[in-house]
Amino acid sequence: MNGPTLFPLAAAPRTTARDVARRVRTGGIGALSEARRRADQATYQEIQCRSALNKVEGMPFRWTLNPYRGCTHGCHYCFARRYHTQFEMNSGDEFSSIILVKTNVAEVLRQELDRPAWTREMVALGTATDPYQPIEGYYKLTRRALEALCDSRTPVGLVTKGPMALRDRDLFVEIGRRARCTVYFSVPTVDEEAWRRLEPGTAHPLQRLRAVRALVDAGVRTGVLMAPIVPGLTSQPARLERTVKAIADHGAQFVGAMVLHLEAGTRTHFLQFLAKEFPALVPRYERLYAGKYASKRYVTEVEGMVSLLQQRYGLHARRDERDVANDAAAKTAGGTDEAGGGPVQARFRFGGRHAG
Repeated sequence: MNGPTLFPLAAAPRTTARDVARRVRTGGIGALSEARRRADQATYQEIQCRSALNKVEGMPFRWTLNPYRGCTHGCHYCFARRYHTQFEMNSGDEFSSIILVKTNVAEVLRQELDRPAWTREMVALGTATDPYQPIEGYYKLTRRALEALCDSRTPVGLVTKGPMALRDRDLFVEIGRRARCTVYFSVPTVDEEAWRRLEPGTAHPLQRLRAVRALVDAGVRTGVLMAPIVPGLTSQPARLERTVKAIADHGAQFVGAMVLHLEAGTRTHFLQFLAKEFPALVPRYERLYAGKYASKRYVTEVEGMVSLLQQRYGLHARRDERDVANDAAAKTAGGTDEAGGGPVQARFRFGGRHAG
């Protein structure tokens, strides 16, 4: 049975992601006549997905699941911004204001998990957009997907900035009992100014860390990704130390970190953001990011600072518990996102080992 819909008086639309791209290409955003604007000022387009699980290559996991595309968290550095161009939309405001909702994702997922060929490999949630962005409170697609994964005894790794994840602690506990479950909260910094500027639609960093504590206390394997560390905005030694200390104080079972990388649409949007909010940083970024990655020397320096802080605050001792490949900042593993539109970058490992 399908979950809630914005169209209760009519048959659920059969629009697909491909239909959305075609309509926007020919008629612009206004051609999405079924989309509805909600009180949060974002517009939501319900779609039907043909598949729920997306196979990726070259990653620490082979399967991803994304109930939503686009994200109202609106983080200016988000690598997933560039994926919105697959739907003929831009990686700027349209990424954070026009959200595609896969209303049938849980039903399709159950069909895929019931296939004899399914071998219960790790499924990663939150690899393209946050599964606990605010609209999840209405649709509950992430919870319904987790129920299906739990019933099939499938291991789960989930990344989020949403404290709403606490709602599903019962499922995390049960998945952990039946298979394996790890929850990763993204907390790049606890600095107030940097948070407000970089992550305008997210919950306060300390609210996320309180959620970490609550999940750990419930027996859920939970840690933090300081991802990304943003040069000049969150990379100062004092800010890094405050963040690592806060993570340790809230009982995180592991911490990983990586320096910001910029490519394609994300690079364009982020440099425009810098030009508006921090114009003095633009020349420095142009020198630091000759390509999509910061200079190797700079990355090595930041990684060294993080490693020292991990040791200082007792997180280094939990090295075997960190679900972060190659000390959380190793060479990038390339894969493709669910639509096959380009490489997905990751420097962390779901579940502490490769899926499968």
